[in-house]
This record gives sequence, structure tokens and C-alpha cells, in this order.
Amino acid sequence: MANPIVHFEIPADDVARAKAFYEKVFGWTIKQFPMPPGGPEYWGVTTRQKGEDGIDGGLMKRNMPGQPFANYVSVKSIEEFQNRIQSNGGQIIMPKQEIAPGMGWIAVFKDPEGNMMGLHQAPASMPKKAAAKKPAAKKAAKKKKRR
Repeated sequence: MANPIVHFEIPADDVARAKAFYEKVFGWTIKQFPMPPGGPEYWGVTTRQKGEDGIDGGLMKRNMPGQPFANYVSVKSIEEFQNRIQSNGGQIIMPKQEIAPGMGWIAVFKDPEGNMMGLHQAPASMPKKAAAKKPAAKKAAKKKKRR
């Protein structure tokens, strides 16, 4: 099906308390996620084993009072969906912004009922030529070491 929910975020006033709660109650694995220097702290939440149904998400310090739990819907073009949202009575709360290099972009909207939801646009995959060069470079480096 098109446009599945691919990620969730849990905001917390006390991240350590929330982390302990979700780990103890559901058995989820929650580990700090490496972020760019100066960026906010973020914890990755793993809710399933690889290959099992479900989605994983994140845990973060609450940015504003009343910040709700958020789901992110995968879309090919945030711009296209922002236009659809506004044309159908929704409101853009946070315009498109890059998450971190190579991680894609997000935006947040409010539906006509006042519910907030996120959009996620994945980055374009690496060109095949560039991807093919990496293993060749590794092989050349190994050959140098042997000499």
C-alpha cells in the first residue's frame, strides 16, 4: 500500500524515565542515536526483530509543552503532499526540513480535526556507479596492504 506509517516519535519530559518505562513494559530496545554536532539528543526505539511486522521509532526530549506523540508517513515528495494537505483543509505546522545528511526530510501537518502527523521523504538512493566504486576502492586498499 502507498504511503505507510514508517516511524513514530515519543516526546518525553524525562527521557530516562520514559526509556525505562518502554523498555520494562514492552521489552523495546532504546539506544542513543548519533546526531550531528550541536543537534538535539535522540534515542532510537527498536520494537521488533528484523523481518517482523511493525515499525520502529524514536524517543526525544519534549520540545514544547503539549507536544504529542507523532507518526510519520512515507511520501515520495513532501512538497506534493503539503499541497494536498492544504487543499483538503489541513495546515502545515513545520515546513520541510532535512533530518541529517543522508537521512531525508520531514515536515509536520495538522489535519482538519487538529491531529498532528509527520511526513517523511527518504533521500534518493546512491547512484549505482558511485556504489560500485566503493567496493573497488576497498579492494585496492587491501591490495596495497598486502604489498
